Amino acid sequence: MRSLMLCGFFFIAVVAWAGSVSASGAVRPEAAGVSSQRLAHIDRTMQEIVASGQAAGIVTYLSRNGKVIHLGAYGFADVEAERSIDPDTIFRIASQTKAFTSVAAMMLVEEGRLALSDPVSKFIPQFARTTVAVPKPKGGYDVVAAERPITVHDLLTHTAGISYGEGIASDRWEEAGIQGWYFADREETVSAVVERMAGLPMEAQPGSKFVYGYSTDILGVVIERVTGKTLKQVFTERLIEPLGLRDTTFYLRPDDEDRFTQVYSIQDSKLVVSADPKVGFGHYVDGPRMAFSGGAGLLSTARDYGRFLEMLRRGGTLDGRRYLGAKTVQLMTANHVGSKFTEANFTPGDTGFGLGFEVVTDLGKSGNFGSTGLYGWGGAYHTAYWVDPVEEIVAIVLTQLRPSTGSQLHTKFQALVYQAIVEAYCCDD
Repeated sequence: MRSLMLCGFFFIAVVAWAGSVSASGAVRPEAAGVSSQRLAHIDRTMQEIVASGQAAGIVTYLSRNGKVIHLGAYGFADVEAERSIDPDTIFRIASQTKAFTSVAAMMLVEEGRLALSDPVSKFIPQFARTTVAVPKPKGGYDVVAAERPITVHDLLTHTAGISYGEGIASDRWEEAGIQGWYFADREETVSAVVERMAGLPMEAQPGSKFVYGYSTDILGVVIERVTGKTLKQVFTERLIEPLGLRDTTFYLRPDDEDRFTQVYSIQDSKLVVSADPKVGFGHYVDGPRMAFSGGAGLLSTARDYGRFLEMLRRGGTLDGRRYLGAKTVQLMTANHVGSKFTEANFTPGDTGFGLGFEVVTDLGKSGNFGSTGLYGWGGAYHTAYWVDPVEEIVAIVLTQLRPSTGSQLHTKFQALVYQAIVEAYCCDD
């Protein structure tokens, strides 16, 4: 019975939401060089993933050349309450927030209020003299001075040497109460946490390695110091309201609880509600609402995030309004770290990293479907997105599964998107 409900509901969702990113109206996939018949493989595979208990609910989004040609909803936002998922369902997007923060920072660079070469200490004085933990051959570690200041560029590329409080000096970070990406439960601002963070030993020398961690949260504080506004105000004024992102917020509005997702995990091969209160409904609903995390704080929907990404795909403009210069988007989506991202073994394949995004520099070495120049990222709740400038594609897949060890959801969705293309823009004469 439940699988029959999913199939019927999915069909309604797709018909209702296919259309232009910036205007309503049905659009056949064939008008964008994509096969409707082959897109059906996405429907079947997502339904199979839900039916087999690998995810409770999934929303998938695909646009090409500004036309939304697929928006699918499968399964449940809350299995126990038998509340079906739909294209309006609100998800925790965690590290997909980093793209918003990176864009906001580059807006300030364009205005001459911030420079990529600026030391972080120009805005957060506590970063004037940072330190680095160096492991000893027989165990333990020494703390040495950083060889140079951490810069804004280091924050954008995750080469500042700052982890999520794990690694060599994890004992010091744990003692300071600064570990993990989750800020929603804190009864203090991100700025206060970041100021304390500056006094802890970092994981690597600035510029030496790709180290994923608090860099974008620190960047969010830099944005606040430059603008004199909270990150929430900056996002709202510069991106959320102008782009018409009705459902993108740092904390859930009280009247939207029936649109919010539950978080699941897999235990003993069974899908269960996550036992961690920090990843359930938790603090995004009833928390202190004091911390606006630039690294992992936002909630959003597929359609909202699709509009944001479409602006980037079009070189910084949407609906007649320019948000970024085309050359700025080009700079953000170039590889700035050489082989450092691949050497970090953060994701499978051989790719680079730009100013906020993973970047495909060689399609074959990446090991995935796509194009050279594709860029994207994901979030801790097993969400992902990418933009393919060559094929003019924006793709998003959202679920709420943590941990997601062993899941093939993202790689399968990516393959299914590209197999549906029947007119490849990469190969036009």
